[in-house]
Amino acid sequence: MDRQAYDRYLAMFNARDYDGILSHFADRFELHFAGYVFRTPEEVKRFYAFLHSYVDEQISVSRYVSDGETVALEAVVKLTGKRSLEAPDLEAAGYTRLVTLPAGAVVEIPQFIHYHLKDGKIVKAVCAVLEPPVA
Repeated sequence: MDRQAYDRYLAMFNARDYDGILSHFADRFELHFAGYVFRTPEEVKRFYAFLHSYVDEQISVSRYVSDGETVALEAVVKLTGKRSLEAPDLEAAGYTRLVTLPAGAVVEIPQFIHYHLKDGKIVKAVCAVLEPPVA
């Protein structure tokens, strides 16, 4: 996946086009994020629908490297609280490893994102937080 293709993928993510981003994933995949592993489109859509109902999330790429089988990048994930995300909300949804975020708060989280590709499709994505979020 070259940088132009990744930028198209990222534009879909930032636009909340879940079907578009999932079209870049293989039939069998793993998405690792915040200690969770998602393996089906339904799990991914459920997670992001929940998260994005509370926060606006925008990703910008700082550094990007790729070859035919790997994409590795450093990014800044900007979260803006649309409504307060509280511990009971996280517990009810089963996402207790996430942190709370008040409405109106803005957090920028440096991340390392690493993708494994097979036949041009994502088979594994790992999102690692480089620094803890601070509101």
